[in-house]
Amino acid sequence: MKTICSKCEAENDSSLKYCSNCGYELSGNEKENITPEIKKEIPVKSERKFSLKTFLGFIVGFAVMFFVTQSLFKPSIDKQLTEIANEMNKSCPIRVDEYTTLKSVVALPEKTIQYNYILGLTKAEVKLDTVKKYIFPGVLQNVKNSPEMKPFRDNKVTLNYHYTDKNGDFVTEYIVKPELYE
Repeated sequence: MKTICSKCEAENDSSLKYCSNCGYELSGNEKENITPEIKKEIPVKSERKFSLKTFLGFIVGFAVMFFVTQSLFKPSIDKQLTEIANEMNKSCPIRVDEYTTLKSVVALPEKTIQYNYILGLTKAEVKLDTVKKYIFPGVLQNVKNSPEMKPFRDNKVTLNYHYTDKNGDFVTEYIVKPELYE
């Protein structure tokens, strides 16, 4: 036995006191015996009116904003430096010469990348005046002229060269700021 709601004409179980569709109180005299052959189709009325213009406007606006933000807000240089450091670290340690090994590369804030080197000497064996006189100028020339360093030059990246001895003790650091290679 089914009960038909007099307000919305929805079918309800006869044991219900209120309509399952609209919540209207069902009265006892609305009961009808419904057979599977007799089914009333109730037109579904939408409370919201669908506007094709609004929908298309939303889609076009979303697409325009998406492409504008993608083109204006490219990944920051700091994020790119992090990716470069991660890629380089996959190859580390890298033996540079007889005494020098690149241990790791770290991206630091404010457009800075740091190369961490280990020297195959103790701190006492390192002659800092020789390093500053011969090694640092070579590093600077490499930054100024190397095609691999062009992205760093173009983005005015600061390059830190951090050196520790074979015992892990700090030896020296050479910082190449954009003012030095421009």
